[in-house]
Amino acid sequence: MSFSITRRDALGAVAALGTLLPLAACGRGEKNGPTEPATDTAGLGEPTPVTLVHATQLTLDAYDGGYRLASLANGDRLLVVPEGASAPEGLSGDVAVVRRPLQNVYLVSTGMICLVEAIGALDAVGVSSVRAEDSPSEDFAARLEDGTIAYGGIYRAPDYELIAASGCPLAIENTNVDHVPEVRTKLEELGVTVLMEQSSREGDMLGRLEWIKLMGALFGREEEAAEVFDDVAARVEAVSKEGPTGRTVAFFYINEDGAAVTRRAGDYFCQMIEAAGGEYVSFAEEGAAGSSPTTVTVEMERFYEGARDADVIIYNGTIDEGVDGLKELVEKNALLADFRAVRNGDVWACDSDLYQQMTSMADIICDLRAAISGSGEPATYLWRLS
Repeated sequence: MSFSITRRDALGAVAALGTLLPLAACGRGEKNGPTEPATDTAGLGEPTPVTLVHATQLTLDAYDGGYRLASLANGDRLLVVPEGASAPEGLSGDVAVVRRPLQNVYLVSTGMICLVEAIGALDAVGVSSVRAEDSPSEDFAARLEDGTIAYGGIYRAPDYELIAASGCPLAIENTNVDHVPEVRTKLEELGVTVLMEQSSREGDMLGRLEWIKLMGALFGREEEAAEVFDDVAARVEAVSKEGPTGRTVAFFYINEDGAAVTRRAGDYFCQMIEAAGGEYVSFAEEGAAGSSPTTVTVEMERFYEGARDADVIIYNGTIDEGVDGLKELVEKNALLADFRAVRNGDVWACDSDLYQQMTSMADIICDLRAAISGSGEPATYLWRLS
């Protein structure tokens, strides 16, 4: 497989491996981009950067002999050692080691399921924090139901005994593990290497998908990963060329306090709405009731002022229990009855799988296009409320 130079100027200058911070004190949770790549790793030679066109929260370096070094935005580094090879002598303790072939992986990150499945690596997963009914993948759900993959408890309270008994070498977590550092500590005490994937912090919608290249490096499926990424990226580019519809779109849900929770302008899902030809109705954080790295919470009166004339509403059912119809939507707040999209019946809903189906990005954009344009074409990931 060939590799080419990435956008290293955007990611930082090259630094020596000896300058790395230990994994135990590497500032987990920071989102300033990957740490600077090393020029040499314990005698492995000069690395060749793996091409990452959109992702900014990691870098990958290829070394002779099949070794791969992943450097993540929170400071963590993992050296992937190919089958039959050994970790280099004198390797700095700053770098965690993952040996291929991987078996009995503990897969916590729901978002990585579709990526691992797309490269044909589900056989390497032995334990998961995802229940069958919550799986975005039918194959993954079937493996949970027949016991091929064991349910290992929720991410904040895993079944450590089960994980240890399985001989799990690697846990693929998402950023939620930052909120329970004791879980990471315990897993590492059991000899499990913890990878906190940070695809949700990517600013580019295709940057999230590009984490498939890290999954390819981990599971020895780099060619498959590159093929999947290139195929999906090409399809996204194709469906994004249809141009703007001239219609505005509000995307939100109502929280338990009665406020509207919207995505930040420029967020990857907002990018998908814009790629589908919609103009996203955004709200500045100033004056908002609360916020997160990906959302802005807006008091309902302010949301009404900014979104009542939106041509299309997409109700975000990925967080709360969602709504089954317009009546149930309006019951969340009577002001919604006066929204143009509600009066015209241009209201759609989506469920939790929408965020977890990165490999279906082009299909989701097509569904968004159908909803926004009112083409009447059938949709898989969205449905019209009546």
